[in-house]
Amino acid sequence: MAPRATVVGSGPNGLVAAVSLARAGYTVRVLEAAHTIGGGIRTAALTLPGYRHDVGSAVHPAALSSPFFRAFGLRRRIDWVVPEASFAHPLDGDRAAIAWRDLDRTVDGLGRDGRAWAAMIGALNDRLAQLVDFTGSQLLRMPRHPLVAARFGLDALAMGTHLGRAVLRTEAGAALLSGVLAHANTRLPSLASAASGLFLAAHTHTDDGWAFPVGGAQSIADVLTADLYAHGGTIETGVHVHGLGDLDVGDPQRGDILLLDTSPRLLLTHPDLPPRYARAVRDYRYGAAAAKVDFALDGPIPWRDPATALAPTVHLGGTRAEVEASENEVARGRVSARPYVLAVQPSALDATRAPAGHAVLWTYVHVPAGSTLDPTELVIAQVERFAPGFRERILATHVTSAVQQAAQNPSNIGGDILGGAFTMLQAVRRPVVSTTPWRTPLPGVYLASASTPPGPGVTGMPGWYAARQALADAGTPATLEDLFVPK
Repeated sequence: MAPRATVVGSGPNGLVAAVSLARAGYTVRVLEAAHTIGGGIRTAALTLPGYRHDVGSAVHPAALSSPFFRAFGLRRRIDWVVPEASFAHPLDGDRAAIAWRDLDRTVDGLGRDGRAWAAMIGALNDRLAQLVDFTGSQLLRMPRHPLVAARFGLDALAMGTHLGRAVLRTEAGAALLSGVLAHANTRLPSLASAASGLFLAAHTHTDDGWAFPVGGAQSIADVLTADLYAHGGTIETGVHVHGLGDLDVGDPQRGDILLLDTSPRLLLTHPDLPPRYARAVRDYRYGAAAAKVDFALDGPIPWRDPATALAPTVHLGGTRAEVEASENEVARGRVSARPYVLAVQPSALDATRAPAGHAVLWTYVHVPAGSTLDPTELVIAQVERFAPGFRERILATHVTSAVQQAAQNPSNIGGDILGGAFTMLQAVRRPVVSTTPWRTPLPGVYLASASTPPGPGVTGMPGWYAARQALADAGTPATLEDLFVPK
């Protein structure tokens, strides 16, 4: 009889863990609290019929550089939109700073900052594979490419402090990078935001740039699910695991391995969790939250600078000073009247997302944890600032406040969608300081969520590392080549 395993949660990390175990010969059962699979990579008609919105993440540059998804063949399994412009940052007036996939074109557009951009971001792009190797596991190990790690560290030190003021000096260059650094949802400038943002920026000028799947993020969940089914796995939706006592070692259906694509707090429900580990889980910090607004539009967004329509990802927030002020307000427990807005306009390049001639817009605003704020008017005002007439295009909206984020997904504590506050300390302690942070003290129980290294992002790597650790502990170690390279 094949060994059995249970995975709690069908987000990207849970599905990756399930696929890995199923390919290694386990009979795998996935339990999902929601009635649809995918977690943070779901796509649904949130506003009107025919308008398809990503419920969680929308653009996935790190997915195509992920070692797991490269081995899995994600690039060839589904269709991708590879935009000419990776991201845009509109400025007051009629212009926008554009990070084109073509580095030379970006450098030309940044004027006096072009050389500095090429020296920093262009150099990271050239060494993306080595950078992924350094950042894509956990930091308690000697880097295999020490020069790349050292260069990345120096860049993060510069951009994570006020030293960064001397690197990019023009309004366009400074704003273009600040919009990426603000993805980390933490104070600016900070070492954590710089490390996170520079890793994202390292994908800007690569062959795939900031790509996204045709039809929405759900296609990633669907192809993982198909592979799981092909290897004998099953998924049960509408099953909410409130406590680990429901899935104890004695449960024959649980099997020998239990992987949790959840918040580490679920471990606190087990009576045998050692006190020291329990304290570490209780001390693990969650960060600020996100409030989301989705729009159904009767046409494309009327950007002042038409080039903005060529970038699926748009950072709205004005100058570097404005973006930093907005994010620091959130860190103090408030929301700016002119907040930083992370926006994605997938239908500008993907006709499957809305009826012909119409469009969808996906937006996030960072808010304090537990906020009930409906940011719709704040978002509309920021879009209108750079695209006058946007309001008249709106047919319908759908709001998900921070509180609703937490209610829809118990892993999003307080509406934190990153699996825990992203600080330099918690880059090492995620959720504990260990060379094997995916293994818990409970026999056969492993964490496989964004609360473990390498952290947030649709990379599947926390799920793969948890599955790999479980297989090694069971005496059946496996590599990605063992599971995905045909014999």
